[in-house]
Amino acid sequence: MSKSRMPLYLGIAAVGGAGYYLYGAGGNPKAAESKFESDVNKASGKLKAKLPGETPDAEKNLKGYGQETGAKIDKAIADADKEASKLKKDAEAYAKDAKSEALKAVDKFDQKVEEGAAKAKSGISGWFGGSSK
Repeated sequence: MSKSRMPLYLGIAAVGGAGYYLYGAGGNPKAAESKFESDVNKASGKLKAKLPGETPDAEKNLKGYGQETGAKIDKAIADADKEASKLKKDAEAYAKDAKSEALKAVDKFDQKVEEGAAKAKSGISGWFGGSSK
């Protein structure tokens, strides 16, 4: 089993980030913390400016996206349902064929056993003078 290396990479990134801010602040942890918070606030502001929702028509646009996404999901579910139905029919047909073949093989085996039993019975009856019917 292989373990995920993601925690290792995240730890290295965290240590590297902390080292970057400490080096930039000249080793002062308070200054490094305030610089980090400042950078986080800047990045957050940039992300919020790019998100849909900052425009007056945002709600209208989001409803359109929601309806479009909902339609795509509904179509995907319908397609998956059709495929599952088709696979189920194919599996049932295969099972029916396999059952039929198995029953034919059992019938053939039974017939051979009965023929063998009849021959054995007639052979034994002949020893004791009986007639075979």
